[in-house]
Amino acid sequence: MESIAAAYCQGLHSGETVLSDKVAAVCMEAQHQIFTATAHHRHSRNVLFGEYVRAALREEILSRGETIRSVDTNGTFIGLNNHTTNVISWRGVPYADPPIGDLRWRAATPPTKHLGVVNATNWKDTCIKTTQTWVVPGTSEDCLYANVFISGSTPSNSSAKLPVMVWFHGGGYQGGDTREAIPDAILQTSASAGRPFVFASFAYRLGQFGFLAGSPLKEDGQLNIGLQDQRAALRWVQKYIGDFGGDPSRVTIWGQSAGAGSVMFHLIANGGNNEDLFVAAIGDSPALSAMPDYNDPYLEDVFQQFASLAGCNPTQPNVMSCLRALDAGAIASAGSRLIASRNSTLYVFAPYFDGEFITERPIQAFTSSKTFAQVPVLFGSNTNEGSNWSARLRNPNANTSMPDATQETVFNFLRGQYPFLTKETFDRAVELYPISDYGNFSLQGQQMYGETRFICAAELITTAYAGEGLKSYRYRYNNPHLGSNHHDELQGLFVPSTLSSPSDLALFAKMKEFWSAFVTEEASVGNSVWETVDAGSLTKQRLLLDPSVVEMEAITAAQVERCAFWRNASATLRT
Repeated sequence: MESIAAAYCQGLHSGETVLSDKVAAVCMEAQHQIFTATAHHRHSRNVLFGEYVRAALREEILSRGETIRSVDTNGTFIGLNNHTTNVISWRGVPYADPPIGDLRWRAATPPTKHLGVVNATNWKDTCIKTTQTWVVPGTSEDCLYANVFISGSTPSNSSAKLPVMVWFHGGGYQGGDTREAIPDAILQTSASAGRPFVFASFAYRLGQFGFLAGSPLKEDGQLNIGLQDQRAALRWVQKYIGDFGGDPSRVTIWGQSAGAGSVMFHLIANGGNNEDLFVAAIGDSPALSAMPDYNDPYLEDVFQQFASLAGCNPTQPNVMSCLRALDAGAIASAGSRLIASRNSTLYVFAPYFDGEFITERPIQAFTSSKTFAQVPVLFGSNTNEGSNWSARLRNPNANTSMPDATQETVFNFLRGQYPFLTKETFDRAVELYPISDYGNFSLQGQQMYGETRFICAAELITTAYAGEGLKSYRYRYNNPHLGSNHHDELQGLFVPSTLSSPSDLALFAKMKEFWSAFVTEEASVGNSVWETVDAGSLTKQRLLLDPSVVEMEAITAAQVERCAFWRNASATLRT
């Protein structure tokens, strides 16, 4: 009890919540008395003042509409029940030892120490993003933490375990963090419908920390570390989520963009053996990028440039030791300078073919070999997935939003994202995307990129699952009011419903219902409107999520043809 009080004195005083003068004074007096007590009397004083501090804290926390709830795993983690949203959260629960020092670029190891009492009411530092030139406050290499949320109406002593939704964030494998997905809204919807579940989000190493490739890393490290972090997180769920009220046998994995791409990789990893870590999968706009071999000259060049920028000789046998000896700031700076030098490419660091964890590229796994986890899936995309990506590029010759853009600009843009794209393949693609259909090269490039990377990936996965007789749902999000660009659907799932448009609010309510029902009702979407994919039919192939109507729709023959083209070009693109 006294340790719990001490954790709150330290954590709440320096964290997000400001203690009242009364509680702060109690904390200071308690700490003074404990530290000045003799060893003989220290234990009794610790208990006495611990009880006093906790009583004062409880009085204040209750006055704020919050209550204390603790969970014991590899420590006692103190969480809060926010009575405003009626959601209990534990934030910053470590699922692995800090991946620092010699553990940099090595597989995540389960926590090896019991951490005692931990204040889990505040966010931990996020993983370092590739765009950072230094270790920005609030970010750290020590970032492998989980956040767990449940409905506040769930009894703490309930023997009935709840379904679990595991979230992997997006950000192109180079950015993003778990704070972007606050699940209170979807948890409220699900609990109100009598379908409560546990939501858990996990950080994973990004950019040069998580997706560096090259022969030296193969020899002295772990490939595709970011994906391996996620796998370690899923194993943590199996071991510990029951302590938070979750059922480890009813885990659904969910992600958006790179997070959805991660879900895709977990479906095909280890030849489709998911180790019984999850029973269903959801992917919003799954990212399908080029996947060269870990030792392809393209990735070897990235490694050599990165090591050189960090000040290590890439040709020396001790290059990995040199890189591990550097501080995190040097690693951050080298990665940032590397991506700045490649001004036609959005994401230099991403998953690649390692031959061990990822034994097949996605298109091969989902089409010819059909080696994927046999679980129900729900995948989809947004209407304008390709909008605004090219405008981010600093190279005007690859930026299709420039007024003097040409067909060559579109090629340069796509080549920057798919470095093995040939001019011959691109010219054939242009025949399927005639400029007369779009009016300008910017819109043409947007459609090409949106379908190649996201829209056709969702079609690929859901068609493959339907073809094997597995439950498969597909959607298209289209919102003329609020936008249908990449990630716009998340406002319907995570953002509190405070918008004024009744039609938008009604759509968002249905989306939360569909997603939560898929998690809690054995992969059923809880509504007969949404039919499963029929692999042999073009009609009623996906659910249209639009403020004006929610109904099944056909996929146009033209889009089917375009997706088939990109699928057949996989050997060239290495997708």
